[in-house]
Amino acid sequence: MVDLTRTAASPPVGTSELFQILRDGVPRTRAELAALTGLARSTIGVRLDALIEVGLVGPVQTAASTGGRPPAQVALVPRARLVVAADLGASHGRVAVTDLTGAPLATREALIDIAAGPVPTLSWLVSVIDELLDEVDRARDDVIAIGIGVPGPVEFSTGRPANPPIMPGWDGFDVPGWLREHVAAHVLLDNDVNIAALGERQRGWTDVDHLLFVKVATGIGSGIVSDGVLQRGAQGTAGDIGHVRVSRAEDIPCHCGNTGCLEAVASGPAIARALRAKGRDAHTSGDVVDLVARADLDAIAAVRQAGRDIGEVLATCVSLMNPSVIVLGGSVTRAGEHLLAGVREVVYSRSMPLATEHLVIAQSRAGAHAALHGAAALAIGYALSPAGVDELVAFAEGRALASRPLVS
Repeated sequence: MVDLTRTAASPPVGTSELFQILRDGVPRTRAELAALTGLARSTIGVRLDALIEVGLVGPVQTAASTGGRPPAQVALVPRARLVVAADLGASHGRVAVTDLTGAPLATREALIDIAAGPVPTLSWLVSVIDELLDEVDRARDDVIAIGIGVPGPVEFSTGRPANPPIMPGWDGFDVPGWLREHVAAHVLLDNDVNIAALGERQRGWTDVDHLLFVKVATGIGSGIVSDGVLQRGAQGTAGDIGHVRVSRAEDIPCHCGNTGCLEAVASGPAIARALRAKGRDAHTSGDVVDLVARADLDAIAAVRQAGRDIGEVLATCVSLMNPSVIVLGGSVTRAGEHLLAGVREVVYSRSMPLATEHLVIAQSRAGAHAALHGAAALAIGYALSPAGVDELVAFAEGRALASRPLVS
């Protein structure tokens, strides 16, 4: 199978830059493109031909005629290529095939066990991709990029998980390399909370450039958007607030090997453990949410206290990054306003007034599909970037050259 990441020829200089003008979907004539870029019409024609050849742009007939034949326009073709988005959790898998605007064409959701290891999990993913492609009558070659979120630290530059505590066997595994043996597309792997932060901003807070997304579920983590850009940090661990020490945790052991971590007292399993000590039948985040829904006073109190613990860490985050919005997502937030009330209580009381004057602390707007939206956004962001377009055009030209007969 041909690896799309290995270019075989060089695209016409400036082709990808021209596409950046067209990726907004607005139809334009060649004359308009020449005026915008200052390039000759002939040069515009060569570059457009390369983009039309790979299907990224195509003709549209919407221009008004001033007499005679209306001027031909070109624009992005949203379904020219597809991307795959995957949200792989500890026990769930969500996969979607989308067009180049992020509109989902087909989706699947199933229970998985990510602790089974990378090969069984990724084999499941490939089988689902094939099912979804069959559903929309497309082929693997139509997929240009794959975005994936996983519940653990990731070295983003290589796409390899880095010592993920709940993903045995995944440490250092070459996820992009393995997947490219099956689907010749560019693969981007990131932490699921980072992915969810992208999806939450895209779907719920498009006008917010400084956002902190906090996921409270089996674990606790956050994704940081600053000045409109996702911040991963030097080694990709930015936002790992679940392992910040909090006062109430004291010497309670955490699965990371330390003691006193936020996750040890405020995650879904930690809340359930505290409720079991009070005689309640609670083992998962879902059990905690069910107890709250039945107006169990101990469960309500435990969730609110978890919110206060999270607020203790977030008050420091507010001082450090001064976000406009803090969004809470994850399974525990289905308990309703009780968790948010605890967070707000501490953040608003401990942070400086200037930092909280316009601060919004709210529940996720994208909900359970935040990470799926974010994975699609990550894949599309690369696929339509100058590097991604150059890669696609070069691959197509290399394939065309390889198919020409040799002349002796």
